[in-house]
Amino acid sequence: MADEKKPSNFRINPWWIYVSIILIFLVLNMFSGSGFQEAAKLSSSKFNQYLEKGQVEKVIVYNKTEAEVFLKPSALKDKEHKKVATDLLGRLNKGPHYTFDIGNDEIFQNKLEKAVSEGKLKDFDFKPKNNWTDLLIQLLPIIILVGVWLFIMRRMSGGGAGGGGQIFNIGKSKAKLFDEKTDVKVTFKDVAGLEGAKEEVQEIVEFLKNPEKYTTLGGKIPKGALLVGPPGTGKTLLAKAVAGEAKVPFFSLSGSDFVEMFVGVGASRVRDLFKQAKDKSPSIIFIDEIDAVGRARGKNNFSGSNDERENTLNQLLTEMDGFGTNTHVIVLAATNRADVLDKALMRAGRFDRQIYVDLPDVRERKEIFEVHLKPLKKVDDLDIDFLAKQTPGFSGADIANVCNEAALIAARKDKKMVDKQDFLDAVDRIVGGLEKKNKIVTPAEKRAIAIHEAGHATVSWMLEHAAPLIKVTIVPRGQSLGAAWYLPEERLIVRPDQMLDEMCATMGGRAAEKVVFDTISTGALSDLEKVTKQARAMVTIYGLNDKLGNVTYYDSSGQSEYNFSKPYSEETALTIDKEISALIEKQYQRAITILEENKDKLIQLADILIEKEVIFKDDLEVIFGKRPFKDFENHPVEE
Repeated sequence: MADEKKPSNFRINPWWIYVSIILIFLVLNMFSGSGFQEAAKLSSSKFNQYLEKGQVEKVIVYNKTEAEVFLKPSALKDKEHKKVATDLLGRLNKGPHYTFDIGNDEIFQNKLEKAVSEGKLKDFDFKPKNNWTDLLIQLLPIIILVGVWLFIMRRMSGGGAGGGGQIFNIGKSKAKLFDEKTDVKVTFKDVAGLEGAKEEVQEIVEFLKNPEKYTTLGGKIPKGALLVGPPGTGKTLLAKAVAGEAKVPFFSLSGSDFVEMFVGVGASRVRDLFKQAKDKSPSIIFIDEIDAVGRARGKNNFSGSNDERENTLNQLLTEMDGFGTNTHVIVLAATNRADVLDKALMRAGRFDRQIYVDLPDVRERKEIFEVHLKPLKKVDDLDIDFLAKQTPGFSGADIANVCNEAALIAARKDKKMVDKQDFLDAVDRIVGGLEKKNKIVTPAEKRAIAIHEAGHATVSWMLEHAAPLIKVTIVPRGQSLGAAWYLPEERLIVRPDQMLDEMCATMGGRAAEKVVFDTISTGALSDLEKVTKQARAMVTIYGLNDKLGNVTYYDSSGQSEYNFSKPYSEETALTIDKEISALIEKQYQRAITILEENKDKLIQLADILIEKEVIFKDDLEVIFGKRPFKDFENHPVEE
């Protein structure tokens, strides 16, 4: 019909409503003259002082309890009233300038009447507090917060005004999608070392690229793989390489992304994540730090039966292996706390494979160095094998940090190339901490530190299984006043005599203080902590003690943290304490015996250390002669 009205497209933007409300109250406030300036609190004694000086112009008492004080314009020029002289808009504050609670209203009224009669006060009034402008101004912050909250809720609904979206978007998955068009530069070539782990992960990618190769023989594609290992070993890097190599959609998120303050959100996000992955199957889901959501469900649920984290875990278990599970979605996960994960999550059918990503050995460290040295401007004759040997126990992330620190140190010294010494300084910086060149050390303290470190060096030089010494320093670094640097042997198994030699070398510092000064100090704290842990491990974990025999109290499942009792009796606990103390004391006396036999050489080494501050293996060979044991070997040198 010609006269039919078209539907109107006019919509009110909610933002204009909120802005209009704010402007209205700003105008009201400007007319009231307060400019949002809150009156300062005042004591009754201060009020009496201002009243006696004649600085008060007017007083209004509300509900016979609260008094508002208006100062004279001349009084506002006083420095004492500087804070209340102007409002937040920079105008002259018309008041009230101060407020305070009165006591007896009759006595206060008499005081005000007397002040008026003496000309010290212009006027006062008693009235109920029903000023609607003040009431609206007090409610303004609440109104603004409600308005902002409504706006956020409208944005989260996904539809805006008349948009027709969901009520909340908070239950949606936060996973980041990488597809074949995404520029992911990390590939398996960038993952050095980790040959076994890399082979397992490469096979998972091959499953998705060419599933017929495996299914024709009746096999099934694995549903999940769990990457387990210490921090910094390359678990997330492997997942990035999968994202770069796989030609399938790759969903990446952290375990904490499921956790939210709202009930049911975690389970909702799990459902949405797997729905998206199934819609784009075949696909891969990567959950980093899965222990944030996959921690074992305790028998005694202290947080209540409807625990949000457990609901999220239950939904994850159902999606990974339940009715209607889509076999074309593979789940990768990474954690360094596999011992705390729920057993239902670890079973076959959910995570079919557990790939252990261990700390790299010397060969793998060399490969990792080669990767991280590529972008550096380094000297041509840099010995990468030497660097790999100097970093035992370093993870891939640690090695990357060493390379970066070496470059920074070289730049600090205005070098054009990064050389071997820069890498050694970087290792010292990372392991020992920042060098404290200006730390005040008295001559007596310096000698005590030198004797302590020389004791470590001497004992370790004389023991067959102690780690070979690299250098000794008395330069304060980090929290230590000095240090002896060793190159420990990378053993797969450790025997009792090896552990005892290491404990003896560790106690060499305190033993040297006892031999030379006939007293001990607090400088051996870290040494005592180390040997106590070693002795406790020998007694309670590895079963290397004659008194307790072949028994261990170590729980590899990680469930012991949920038990509130020790796995041994009080008598056994007493025996453990005695054996630990006996082990440490025996090695301490052994170190004293070695040092007493070599006291002259010990003092000579300490004197050189005081003079040079840093000594190396060559200096020890001059004093003690060539070490009678092979480095990295468990038997003496054949003559």
